[in-house]
Amino acid sequence: MQIMVNERTIEVPAGTTLFALRASYKPQADLLIVNGFPTPKDQLLTDGDRVALIQRGEVPAPEEMEALLMARHTPGVHEKIKGGTVGIAGCGGLGSAVAVALARIGVGRLLLADFDLVEPSNLNRQQYFVDQIGMAKVDALKANLGRINPFVKVATYHGRLDRANIPQVFSVADLLVEAFDGADQKALLVENWRQNFPEKPLIAASGLAGFGPSNTITTRRVGRNFWLVGDGDSSAGPGQGLMAPRVGIAAHHQANAALRLLLGEEPE
Repeated sequence: MQIMVNERTIEVPAGTTLFALRASYKPQADLLIVNGFPTPKDQLLTDGDRVALIQRGEVPAPEEMEALLMARHTPGVHEKIKGGTVGIAGCGGLGSAVAVALARIGVGRLLLADFDLVEPSNLNRQQYFVDQIGMAKVDALKANLGRINPFVKVATYHGRLDRANIPQVFSVADLLVEAFDGADQKALLVENWRQNFPEKPLIAASGLAGFGPSNTITTRRVGRNFWLVGDGDSSAGPGQGLMAPRVGIAAHHQANAALRLLLGEEPE
């Protein structure tokens, strides 16, 4: 029968057990994952099983690294999303967290666009570090994503998006995540994208400021190929700032919507 070990297909005799496989393939492995789920017990393997054998603390060889990064995925997911390209317009609290989530799950290519630089007040909710203050956000985020998952391709655009360049910057994206702060920027992007790419999905956000209940943030369809994340009400302003928890919840709603769309599923 055929099984996959660290994403390589091998032939094993029927009746092979997990511990027997470890003994012959990687005896030092102390983390055993079968079909995305870690198991401490021996079990009979069946045709088509996916097994990851990992030694804690070991830095694997480059040819094994990508497979082991994805070992906890639901089987079949990585093959589908590795070929996907996601555009992210805005690399602040939403966009930087969306990019990190998508890099961690192994989306094949990310297109990042932002005109801004990292500054100290960003660090309360955005995926940057103190030593990156003053860097272009797209450059800092690309560097951070490379440390998380070097197998994700990242293209960047450092500049303001406008009616003329939005179609160029994101032309090869399968879908777009809107992650701007300003209402005028959001409106411009939504209008332009839906006009130029009506068949491609758009995931926007509205209403995620403050420290209101987590469950008020939802994902809902608001048009053809158009989904909106947030509570639709809590905008940032005096007395109601933007903070990591709710911004992060909204960002991960957006990232999960992108994942579901790449997998051919409805986001909401």
